[in-house]
Amino acid sequence: MGLGSFFKRGKKDKEEVEECHIDINTDECDACEKCIIACPNNVLMLVENLSAVRDAQVCKRCRVCVAICPNDCITVN
Repeated sequence: MGLGSFFKRGKKDKEEVEECHIDINTDECDACEKCIIACPNNVLMLVENLSAVRDAQVCKRCRVCVAICPNDCITVN
């Protein structure tokens, strides 16, 4: 048994990517950037003075953005 077979032992054949759905109510967003700064995974960004999702697959659903948003315009499913 070689060293290569040791590392392959615990790996799955297919990785399942769980999609995270983030909704931002752009009518309520005032571009305070609190959610962008608070996100530990750098999921959000500012586009045309509104918060937007950079990469939803990186989201770990910690909901820090939801908690810090002063206008309650972010939902994470």
